[in-house]
Amino acid sequence: MTDRYVLDLQEVDARRVAVVGGKGAHLGGLSRIEGVRVPDGFCVTTDAFRRAMAEVPSLDDRLDELSRLDPEDREAIRTLSARMRRIIEEVAVPGDVTAAVTRALGRFGEQGAYAVRSSATAEDLPTASFAGQQDTYLNVLGPTAVLQHISRCWASMFTERAVVYRQRNGIDHRTVDMAVVVQRMVFPDASGILFTADPVTGNRKVATVDAGFGLGEALVSGLVNPDVFTVRDGEVVARTIAAKERAVHALPVGGTREVALDVRQRERPALTDEQAVRLVGLGRRIEAHFGCPQDIEWCLVDDGFRIVQSRPITTLFPLPVLADGDSENHIYVSVGHQQMMTDAMKPLGYSMWQLTAMVPMLEAGGRLFVDVTRRLASPASRDGLLDVLGKGDPLVRDALETVLGQGGFVPSIPDAAPDGPPPTGAPAPIETDPAVVTELIERSRTSIAALERDIRAKEGPALFDFLLEAFEEHKRVLGDPLSMQAIMAGMDATWWLNDKLGQWLGEKNAADTLTLSAPDNITSEMGLALLDVADVIRPLPEVLAFLRDAEHLDDATFLDELAKTAGGGEARDAIEAYLDRYGMRCVGEIDITRPRWRERPTTLVPVILDNVRNFGPGAAERRFEQGRRKALQKEQDVLSRLRTLPDGDRKADETRRMIDRVRTFIGYREYPKYGIVSRYLVYKQALLAEAVRLVRENVLPEKEDAFYLTFQELHEAVRSNRVDEQLIQRRKEAFRSYRALTPPRVLTSDGEALTGAYRRDDVPAGALTGLPVSAGTVEGRARVVLDMAEADLEAGDILVTVFTDPSWSPLFVGIAGLVTEVGGLMTHGAVIAREYGLPAVVGVDRATRLIRDGQRIRVHGTDGYVELLP
Repeated sequence: MTDRYVLDLQEVDARRVAVVGGKGAHLGGLSRIEGVRVPDGFCVTTDAFRRAMAEVPSLDDRLDELSRLDPEDREAIRTLSARMRRIIEEVAVPGDVTAAVTRALGRFGEQGAYAVRSSATAEDLPTASFAGQQDTYLNVLGPTAVLQHISRCWASMFTERAVVYRQRNGIDHRTVDMAVVVQRMVFPDASGILFTADPVTGNRKVATVDAGFGLGEALVSGLVNPDVFTVRDGEVVARTIAAKERAVHALPVGGTREVALDVRQRERPALTDEQAVRLVGLGRRIEAHFGCPQDIEWCLVDDGFRIVQSRPITTLFPLPVLADGDSENHIYVSVGHQQMMTDAMKPLGYSMWQLTAMVPMLEAGGRLFVDVTRRLASPASRDGLLDVLGKGDPLVRDALETVLGQGGFVPSIPDAAPDGPPPTGAPAPIETDPAVVTELIERSRTSIAALERDIRAKEGPALFDFLLEAFEEHKRVLGDPLSMQAIMAGMDATWWLNDKLGQWLGEKNAADTLTLSAPDNITSEMGLALLDVADVIRPLPEVLAFLRDAEHLDDATFLDELAKTAGGGEARDAIEAYLDRYGMRCVGEIDITRPRWRERPTTLVPVILDNVRNFGPGAAERRFEQGRRKALQKEQDVLSRLRTLPDGDRKADETRRMIDRVRTFIGYREYPKYGIVSRYLVYKQALLAEAVRLVRENVLPEKEDAFYLTFQELHEAVRSNRVDEQLIQRRKEAFRSYRALTPPRVLTSDGEALTGAYRRDDVPAGALTGLPVSAGTVEGRARVVLDMAEADLEAGDILVTVFTDPSWSPLFVGIAGLVTEVGGLMTHGAVIAREYGLPAVVGVDRATRLIRDGQRIRVHGTDGYVELLP
């Protein structure tokens, strides 16, 4: 029977989420799967919720008040949400809703026992589980009690945890409605939770079953430890049987209570192996129906399973999509961990990187991965790949070796030819000649100037055809053999110096000092150049006052308004000159959709003000000269000590040649990335012009909506003047969910996510282990910074963050040390830390969570660990 306020479960499915909420829609879908039994029941619709809320005249005012609260102000949220719940619970259920519920109860047994469960419209969805955010009531007896608990479910829209969850996930309270599921109560022998993928490792081929006696509330509430069965390929491969001292049972008068289990029952498994395997079979059927791994609540009654809930496991990292019919094993390595940008990328961003990258890349969870399976399968390329990746990030190597050690996952293919260029293609050596770097930089500038000139006349579909040709030039410049030779020359010389001086003199990471103030490092020059901007602004009091009044700064008018202040013209010219050279940079710059400094110049204001406060005039030149002298002194010291050794003259001569080589080429390591992002700004400006036209012709609501289309989809939109708005909305929701995920360094096609581990025993107890990338030891105040724009640093502070790309370089001039969660020996943060002589440890797992903002720490940049001080 169809009713505006009540729908039977068999009448609903995923298309009715807006009417019956996520839980109700899933239960309706479950009831349609052959062989899956769902307790009978009905949904009280969101129409009923809105009808009841119309009886609460003060609700709109409370919602306005709630939306203005800071998500971190838990006390204010707790107080206001409790008041809102009381108001809702005290309002009588409207008569027409009461009549509809009473009729439905009559169909299923008016005096029966029921479970009454909330079902929000933003609950149990692929992008937001909302698990545990609202309420469930068990063993509710009679119409009066059912109606009372429906009101409580409505009120649970405003539990403190639900309110905070919505606010932190950017969900407007007014966009979420509450339905309620009312089902016949099941009184099980055993119950629990089934994960159709391993919730810890992410492996999609492994299912885990948690089981206990009685109602599942005992497990959900943590009252007892469950039995755990691990099932793979139709077989229990591991089991842990817990001592289950208590269970939750239903009471004859309604409600539930805890009971002590008989001693003989406590050690008995809640399920047999055969039942666990049968349950996983049902889970696989449910997973196939919904199209993604599921978190399933089940009950066992007389050896038959009842499914009482199923929701997507939203914490699993998504997998790259395989070609149809591809059932082989694959191993993927994260691109973001190499590029120092592990944030989720929007579709235009990752598709542009795919089109301009030198090797094929696959998208998953808004991140990019490279399939290294064939290289690992071939002994000819395996060792080289592990060596290169291990030098960059030991955790990647460890993760890959973990997979290789599992046996059988990666078949050995001796004759396999790796896809793409070899990872360790040792380029032919080049002469140690600074003119090589000069020539490479000039080649890049000439190519970018041609791009800027030629793209001006392109628009519409012709622009996209032009860009596809430009991407080939992009890759040609990036893959220039001479450029690769120069990069490898600097890296090889660095490794040679560290290895040989470690052997001969016992020096650790000697190259860190020998590379200070190396020439031609575009990224370190960028940080020092902002000190020069500060020198212009420091003696201008009205400009400083203007910049400190951050609330009035608007990117669109910032530079024009600045010029109106006394001395503002000079300040504007200095900032404009800086933006002309570095305005293409930004945090997360490999994602073309990220706002560039040229687009948001106010991003630089806090750093400029920090430079004014923390440094005196001429600091840039002094710092560079200090670094150069320190490197020269180190060179003289090393060479004189070497000459005292046996065969010392030969060792000193070799070392001197390598020092010359590293100082000639190591600075160029940063230039290719500068060239890439310079091109990206040109591409972006042209694509945004097309997006603006689509907005003008009412094809797109906003120009930034184009970011949620891939390059190919945007091309088609420009050609056809049509856009799938629902696709854009789905992409926005997916991106929001991806931002909450932490990408693994290594991912397998089974879904196993691996982050790797350090195999070291030389780190003090309680210290955080990482990779030493810039020598020295420093102690200071940790400043945990997740957004460069919100950095508030003072001289002597130690920057602790997830990752740093070149855009963070201006912050490096004012800090004393660096700790990051992501990074390797030759990644940008490490290179610039060495340039500025900052002790640095990277690859420190969960550093931003384990180190408190303001805590004193000691960074051991030579030995690769961080001490947390009292």
